[in-house]
Amino acid sequence: MKREIHFQMWRLAGPIIISNISVPVLGAVDTAVVGHLPDAKYLGGVAVGALVFTFIYWGFGFLRMSTGGLTAQAIGLADMDEVRGCLARAAVIGIPVAFVLILLQGPIAWLSFSIVDATPEVEALAREYFFTRIWGAPATLLNFALLGWFIGTQNTRAVLWHQLILNGVNIVLDLLFVLGFGWGVAGVAAATAIADAVAMIFGVFLALPILRQLGGAFVGNKIIEGAKVRRVLALNLDIFIRTICVVFAFAYFTAQGAVFGNIVLAANAVLLNFQTFMAHALDGFAHSAEAMGGKAVGARDRIAFRHAVLVSMFWGMIMAIGFALLYLVAGPAIISMLTGIKEVQTAAVNYIAWSVAMPLVAVFPFVFDGVFLGATRGRTMRNAMIVSVAVYIACCLTFVPSLGNHGLWGALLIFMGIRGITLGARYPALERSIGRT
Repeated sequence: MKREIHFQMWRLAGPIIISNISVPVLGAVDTAVVGHLPDAKYLGGVAVGALVFTFIYWGFGFLRMSTGGLTAQAIGLADMDEVRGCLARAAVIGIPVAFVLILLQGPIAWLSFSIVDATPEVEALAREYFFTRIWGAPATLLNFALLGWFIGTQNTRAVLWHQLILNGVNIVLDLLFVLGFGWGVAGVAAATAIADAVAMIFGVFLALPILRQLGGAFVGNKIIEGAKVRRVLALNLDIFIRTICVVFAFAYFTAQGAVFGNIVLAANAVLLNFQTFMAHALDGFAHSAEAMGGKAVGARDRIAFRHAVLVSMFWGMIMAIGFALLYLVAGPAIISMLTGIKEVQTAAVNYIAWSVAMPLVAVFPFVFDGVFLGATRGRTMRNAMIVSVAVYIACCLTFVPSLGNHGLWGALLIFMGIRGITLGARYPALERSIGRT
């Protein structure tokens, strides 16, 4: 492959990786700030409260995912009116959804905390977190739309600045509200909601010069054109179902961990930070595959599509090996940084081998997710994920009763592997379907 393709991939992936790393840094700060409070219940409260928003916001993550792929294809077609229309449609969907979430916060909380089997003290803290953070929903969903659009237009510097502002403000407010004002779990939630609002405003200002440079116009009839709206809704529904399956898998993981008590729940929350660090780094290559691949799909260029996939997968595998080595060598030290509670440290070290193995398996579904998003093959992603979750639940039911928390981590590793296998099996047909050779 030409050196220029590797350079283009890093031009896209580099800023995204840097920006994405700030996300788990924020998660680590959340964990560290709360983890150094005098009881494991605070860490459990944030873990369970954040889990609820993982369900909600990952469920509506289609606003980022579909916007990125559709925008990239519009770039490949050189249709600048449609590039603008992709952003406008995402905003038109996101804003009403956000206000519905706020209106229904009571029933959502009741349902969420009925599902998760946490101790009463952890649930009380998780509720405090939920009812504080929910007010940031409009800003959060609009940020999803902006991020997808930035990726689709290959303006990854905008992604970098947007995420740095979002997570930088959040970290500063975390420290101020929790350590300075003593607001505890509610302070973590308030910091997140306010940071989302600041980032949304900043993101709009980032979008304005990009819009001027691209040209085109916001054409009302094109934005609400029936065929395009139906395509977006169908794609969003497929991605929604796929994402809910992912969220369910991790929610089930957290819920099962809670059954083992507060110490194991907290230890799993600490180790999931390892997963988050790895995931956000690998997402840089997924996003590059999405942007480059989506543009190639729009231009009907099969060779360019293949090169985008191969280069993204190659560098993703290099990154995965690096993370596995890092966790193998420095895992216990990282755990000590994330929590000062000795019992939680000991429990987390006992399960750290799973975090070492995870990147080597997860790299394949992560990059393939970007590939299929760029090609807007939502139905394929949906079906592959349904199969993966079914296998995951079967593994949990088989392994957890006899192996406990080790069985739970083993099932999660198998889940990642099945995701990669099911998407990889569909890749040859996807490549054959793309335009000229």
